[in-house]
Amino acid sequence: MNSKSNKKEFSRLISNNQAIIHKISSFYTDCMEDKEDLFQEICLQLWRSYPSFNDQSKFSTWMYKVAINTAISHVRRCKKSLKFEDLKKDVSEVNDTESAQQSKLLYKAITELDKVDRAVIILWLDGKKYEEISEILGLSKSNVSVKLVRIKEKLSGKLNPKNVK
Repeated sequence: MNSKSNKKEFSRLISNNQAIIHKISSFYTDCMEDKEDLFQEICLQLWRSYPSFNDQSKFSTWMYKVAINTAISHVRRCKKSLKFEDLKKDVSEVNDTESAQQSKLLYKAITELDKVDRAVIILWLDGKKYEEISEILGLSKSNVSVKLVRIKEKLSGKLNPKNVK
């Protein structure tokens, strides 16, 4: 494949899957400027890594793996903590219906998880199967299963403190 068709195919794949990058950027950064920076950093890393994509997994699986690893590295470098006050700005346009309020609380609870747990729950909420989460994060399938049970318990405790034993 020549360089021009490579660029076209990469651009098409990024365009079709950019929601993945936006989602990961939102969960690993705390303000709009940082989200934009991380989005660009992820795109750059995807471009650099694109020649290594070998069609042995789905493009979205490979993309998640690169994006999450880039986001975790970014967080380590920046050592910034997520603050719900900054996140509220991004969701302030959402109606304050009960469902929207619950979504905000869930979003806040997810941002308070450690980096790996955050990645696991984001992938699970996105409908990824345990095998795919395992492949993306380099965890065993049983470890993904155990982590999900524990993450759900943590989130349940944060969202419904009266249910904690």
